[in-house]
Amino acid sequence: MIIIQARMTSTRLPAKIMLPLCEKPVLQIMIERLANWHDHIIVATTNDGTEQPILDLCKKLNIRTFRGDTNDVLGRYYDTAKFYGAVENTTIVRLTSDCPLIDQDLCSEVINKRQEQAFDMVNLGPHSGFPRGLDCCAFSFKLLANTHFKATSTPDREHVTLGMAKFNTMSIYTLSAQDDYSHYRLTLDEPDDYSAITAIYSAFDNSLRFSYPELLKMLKKKPELYDINKHVAQKAV
Repeated sequence: MIIIQARMTSTRLPAKIMLPLCEKPVLQIMIERLANWHDHIIVATTNDGTEQPILDLCKKLNIRTFRGDTNDVLGRYYDTAKFYGAVENTTIVRLTSDCPLIDQDLCSEVINKRQEQAFDMVNLGPHSGFPRGLDCCAFSFKLLANTHFKATSTPDREHVTLGMAKFNTMSIYTLSAQDDYSHYRLTLDEPDDYSAITAIYSAFDNSLRFSYPELLKMLKKKPELYDINKHVAQKAV
């Protein structure tokens, strides 16, 4: 199960996932970038009354949805996975909806590695050398459920995987970028992030069909793309 958490109530850039990008909403771009995994995607949105645009878009795209608590994202993931029939060894993939440059091939690497069942968690995250905005994390439903029933702190409930190591003895495999590209910021949190991502797509003539190596090559070739949002600080956990 690929569960994308999505809400309309982002404080720094409200309704950011519905902003236009290549003449489509940001969330749609992300889903289309994961075309090979379309049938496995579930959008876990909120039940606070703001979520209707997300539900409407997902219905149009034939994507399954679940509505849960806005702030208890850990609980939302657990309830989503349970509702759609997850069992102990089901692989749950966590993605956030502010990543319209997500790479399908990198996600497939994470998912396939986790499907081998050799590791409790397989991760491509901010400490692996990859640019922020390509993050993908896969883990067992058993790990998710145990964390859900034990975690009580606000950060652990809000960030899903943050508390997993506190409550579980677990094996983790982290994909390495083989170099440090963490200075490239490809996530959508603030207006300048939106400007940067829009500019990147423009550099690709608004095509969605480019790979991570091609993206990396473009960022190196056009450093002005990186300059647009290099000053934006990642929100602390």
